[in-house]
Amino acid sequence: MTEHLNPRGARIEALPVPDERERTQWYFQRYVERLPAAGEIVLFDRSWYNRAGVERVLGFCTEQEYRRFLRQCPVFERLLVDDGLLLHKYWFSVSRAEQLRRLRHRAHDPLRRWKLSQVDVESALRWDDYSIARDEMLVATDTDEAPWFLVDSEDKRSARINMIAHLLSTIPYTDLDVPRIALPQQVVASRQHRPPRERFRYVPDHASTL
Repeated sequence: MTEHLNPRGARIEALPVPDERERTQWYFQRYVERLPAAGEIVLFDRSWYNRAGVERVLGFCTEQEYRRFLRQCPVFERLLVDDGLLLHKYWFSVSRAEQLRRLRHRAHDPLRRWKLSQVDVESALRWDDYSIARDEMLVATDTDEAPWFLVDSEDKRSARINMIAHLLSTIPYTDLDVPRIALPQQVVASRQHRPPRERFRYVPDHASTL
């Protein structure tokens, strides 16, 4: 989603575990602080639905807090939509076998190992609990104002293309009339005297050895 977007107007928010102060706030409060202004795009990684998933299954919230979330969430999202925000909710669905395959790949790939946590391991061990929690969440928070869309994500590339295509089909937009910038046909060499190259410290050309 963000690969070809300007980071000044499009960003990803993946909030960490709440600190002591945030635990005393209204649950949605720290998400409100990160909502977009006009012309901006914010992609929330899990977002406030952590409460209906990870927190619910692993006992990080009380039953009362969980039930309160299910009641307040549709109201909260309705307020966002009423105020003009375009809210889209996508759930990427994957089979148990494919999830295990991806977790094993993360465990053995040093470039992806940071993506693997104990919470991920628990999600694989408690597949049925997570599935029940997901179904309860979808039933309680799928509304006409903010519906859920499920994405079959056994194949990551197809899932991403399908999700982006669907998102674009639901947003009223027009092609931008981008002004053309005139570039010089040739560059005139500067006559300004510059220090010799040896005067500076350059990073070694490691790429040429690969």
